[in-house]
Amino acid sequence: MKNSRAIAIGGFDGMHIGHQHLFAELDKSGTIVVIETGYANLTPKYERENFSHYPIFYLKLDDIRHLSGEEFIGFLKDKFPKLDKIVVGYDFHFGKNRKYSFDDLKILFTGDVKVVDEVTLNGDSIHSHKIRQKVSIGDIKGANAFLGHNYTIKGKIVKGQGIGKKELVATINIEAEGFLTPKEGVYATLTRIDDEEHYHPSVSFVGHRVTTDGSFAIESHILDGEVTCSDKARISFVSFIRDNKKFESLDELKKAINKDIFVASKELKFLQL
Repeated sequence: MKNSRAIAIGGFDGMHIGHQHLFAELDKSGTIVVIETGYANLTPKYERENFSHYPIFYLKLDDIRHLSGEEFIGFLKDKFPKLDKIVVGYDFHFGKNRKYSFDDLKILFTGDVKVVDEVTLNGDSIHSHKIRQKVSIGDIKGANAFLGHNYTIKGKIVKGQGIGKKELVATINIEAEGFLTPKEGVYATLTRIDDEEHYHPSVSFVGHRVTTDGSFAIESHILDGEVTCSDKARISFVSFIRDNKKFESLDELKKAINKDIFVASKELKFLQL
């Protein structure tokens, strides 16, 4: 990264299509500089690396928030000695109390400063906080449109209730620490087990098991076969099927699950897996 001549700076939670417009301004020696605020939950920590071929350099906000504008530029030049281009979004602010904007950046930095204008989709500006809102209300298709990819969570596989395979359908259960959890309900999804290259069509449940023990779960039923040995999984959300609901019996729940499987299968049929 010491040889990088161009950097794009931002929080970049989600790596959404607005962010991709910034990355498009980088050349082959470019680097993405992520300012970690501690609030990223669409692509927490190193998850951003799944959505760009550029190397990523991470900065903790607490390490730079006290700097003056001049000190911030000096800091960047120290990290990137060959730096001659900085790419930021139109709403970028930096330095102590976020008092500096891209206008100051153009004055303080002797190289090229590229400011990317607001990116919209169907007249609506794209921001990470809007994507979080969409995920939280179950508008997965809307969130995915803003992201430019399916909203995806990952986690280690944990033991479930033990009744799924016996009385309902077999599922894998994951703990997705650090990720924003979608609205409680059932989703058509794609699930990747361990480090497999392909995703399996699946139907996933997120929420409290109100029909059984009331515990919270994120579980996925693989539609094209049974999973055996596994350690971790990624669940990629395609569409919302229905709200979480309490059923009077396991038999009623199983009927609903079979209907969910039918809907998900139809939804996922033409996707390239």
